[in-house]
Amino acid sequence: MQPMTGPRYTRLIDSLPATVPFVGPETQERTRGRAFAARLGANENIFGPSPRAIAAMERAAAECWMYGDPENHDLKQALGHHHGVPPESVIIGEGIDGLLGYLVRLLIGPGDPVVTSDGAYPTFNFHVAGFGGVLHKVPYKGNHEDPEALAEAARQTGAKLIYFANPDNPMGSWHPASTVQRLINAVPDGCLLILDEAYVEFAPDGTAPALDQTDPRLIRMRTFSKAYGMAGARVGYAIAHPALIRAFDKIRNHFGMSRISQAGALAALGDADHLPRVRAAVEASRAEIARIARANGLQPLPSATNFVTIDAGGDGAFARRLVAELIARDIFVRMPFVTPHDRCIRVSCGRAQDLAAFAMALPAALQAAKA
Repeated sequence: MQPMTGPRYTRLIDSLPATVPFVGPETQERTRGRAFAARLGANENIFGPSPRAIAAMERAAAECWMYGDPENHDLKQALGHHHGVPPESVIIGEGIDGLLGYLVRLLIGPGDPVVTSDGAYPTFNFHVAGFGGVLHKVPYKGNHEDPEALAEAARQTGAKLIYFANPDNPMGSWHPASTVQRLINAVPDGCLLILDEAYVEFAPDGTAPALDQTDPRLIRMRTFSKAYGMAGARVGYAIAHPALIRAFDKIRNHFGMSRISQAGALAALGDADHLPRVRAAVEASRAEIARIARANGLQPLPSATNFVTIDAGGDGAFARRLVAELIARDIFVRMPFVTPHDRCIRVSCGRAQDLAAFAMALPAALQAAKA
């Protein structure tokens, strides 16, 4: 009898490290044997979705024996109306993460060059590596991504994709619309700029340039995970030239969206009163996180997101100790992972009781980290 050898992986799969990119809070809670007192590490919107969205999802739950509409018709029509673009320029998918995976699959093959910032959102990098692309990274300029360096790297490498987030994760920084438009104008021929605007609803007016779905150099990605408070529903969307949007239909999971998520996103988009309330709660939370940081001798960075990145005043090793000490005290936070930003920790906005727990834990955590 022949021995059982198991599946024969591709060379690409054999070349990738056997690592788990993110260790979720649930995994940590199982390992620790207890729940976190404050969940402030994943940039979730703890203030929650619109009550209308909750009611719509409850109603849709009774219909979840049916697949979701594979065309996402109603939500595409509503998003097109909301943004003043044709529905043919909108694609909907399983969060921005899912859309990034589809886009990389569309455009990147083994050896294809891709440009991003060193320390920017890592999930995009995992998609590029998973399809055999070659990442070219440029450093940040201080605490901001460097649009000019991204454009120049794309010209030098012949990149097929540029990834740029505005506002940025993990630093919470942002560029004005005029700077973003200059980057769009500088995109080389044959290259596509991914403008990740997951946090744009939290940003000051004048952060996002005007939408232009006719520009073939640009795809803009947005989400219901952050400001709309529906991270667990996995609803992201992108706006781009209709020809690029049609290409997604060749490879996307046509039944990837559930009816419950579709109904919730549609209702959330229609609740014009909820988003200002969320923005106000996030602004108050950012101010309180900054106050707590300063009270403990730390420096909060300006933020246009629903988190605050805090300079812990040391190096990456110290920040990692501080994160570990906070987790040991039941406060779930994360941190940037690339020097020099790994001197910081990152704290998501939370309710009064969440931030009170953070404020109570931080002094002892700092003392233990210094020891």
